[in-house]
Amino acid sequence: MKPDHTASTLHPRNLHRAGYDFAVLVQAHPPLASFVRPNAYGDASIDFANPQAVKALNQALLKQYYGVAEWDIPKHYLCPPIPGRADYVHYLADLLAESHPDLNPEQVRLLDIGTGANLVYPLIAAHAYHWQCLGVDIDAKALRNAQQIIEANGLQQQITLRQQSHLSSIFKGVILPSEQFTVTLCNPPFHASAAEAQAGSQRKWRGLGKRPPQALNFGGQSNELVCEGGEAAFLSTMISESKQFSKQCVWFTTLVSKASNLPLVYRELKKVQAVTVKTVEMAQGQKQSRFVAWTFQPAPAKKRI
Repeated sequence: MKPDHTASTLHPRNLHRAGYDFAVLVQAHPPLASFVRPNAYGDASIDFANPQAVKALNQALLKQYYGVAEWDIPKHYLCPPIPGRADYVHYLADLLAESHPDLNPEQVRLLDIGTGANLVYPLIAAHAYHWQCLGVDIDAKALRNAQQIIEANGLQQQITLRQQSHLSSIFKGVILPSEQFTVTLCNPPFHASAAEAQAGSQRKWRGLGKRPPQALNFGGQSNELVCEGGEAAFLSTMISESKQFSKQCVWFTTLVSKASNLPLVYRELKKVQAVTVKTVEMAQGQKQSRFVAWTFQPAPAKKRI
């Protein structure tokens, strides 16, 4: 199977295509000002190796563009890059518009697997498309923080949370028998060990010609970054379980961080007899990413004119 869509820039609807306007962002979130400095080219920027600077940037972005007045995460939890997260959501909206053009956006139910303490995917989806979102995680502390974000921003009617108590399961135990979802999303843990996660971060910084920081600047608890068997094992479990919920969800989707795992993903999807499989390529600057979407449901019949 080959990707059916390619993109060399951020999605056309992505609010961050033009880069960061730090004057605007500092006005939205004044604490960001203490981290803004000229970079090597004389442009305003921050030290992306500084976790506090990255968090302040996220707070400013969420305030300015997504109506999130109050947002914070506990120390050492994942602080994700907002533009890339927004791209995933926008391409999901395109997927639904293509497959179900008559679908009312406010009827869309999104299931976020591994929502984390940051809750970023539901926050973007709720604001940009008014989707109903359920965030799931195994980490009770992360969920408590996410619930605080929901309540502080009055989002209880749009975003709810649920804990996954079975550590080896993904959909089992969180999708109830009577529930229906339009689409799932997931940013899987993609390392098999903490050492592998640290080594990967250091390679990225060396590739940029910079000295690697001692810690992961974007944070991340072990369950956010690491799982036994790495990304490949996680994806295999997800695909296998998705078959059991084939009638309760229209589209299953997941990021695939390592392109080398795509052949495995396609083999597993063939085993479970997915009806349609799509690979959507995304890019943020030089960083390439993609998600794979699959469904067990036939395409809706075309309306006769």
